[in-house]
Amino acid sequence: MSVTIHDFTQGTLVPLLHTLSSLLARGAEKLDPATMVGLRLAPDMHPLTRQVQFVCFQAVDAAARLTGRLPPEVDTPEETLAQLQRRIAAAIATLRELSAEALVGAEDRPVRRQIGEQFDLEMTGLQYLRDFTLPNFYFHLVTTYAILRNHGVDLGKADYMAHIAYALRPRAAATV
Repeated sequence: MSVTIHDFTQGTLVPLLHTLSSLLARGAEKLDPATMVGLRLAPDMHPLTRQVQFVCFQAVDAAARLTGRLPPEVDTPEETLAQLQRRIAAAIATLRELSAEALVGAEDRPVRRQIGEQFDLEMTGLQYLRDFTLPNFYFHLVTTYAILRNHGVDLGKADYMAHIAYALRPRAAATV
């Protein structure tokens, strides 16, 4: 069985965006949503709002670049929890609209983007997804989780790993 770029966008990014949405909903059960969006893990890190925006941007950016299109501009306004949830839903919709055909050849498609003022990043589509998109996507997702945990939201690894529920099976009772 070969794995395609489409498998990664649909099988990795989409379920984890759903996880992100669930984490925010759990946070809103414990914290005031208006306060929650401004929380940080450390003073020099971006607040929860930006972390969520960056998770969504990584997914949408990859969808565009892997299909040979330019991504939308990074948009990071102050947002409410409801607006962040809509942003997540829009990112999921963008990924769901990607057909397998649109991503044929994406692994070899050249991807070039500016990194800061001094560098250009040049990779193949597979390298971009594997070495740039996924690490950034996970970083901002885990940081969102950590912000919520750090501020008293009762989350555990099972909440973060909810996307593997499809593969869990009850163990048979041990026999003597």
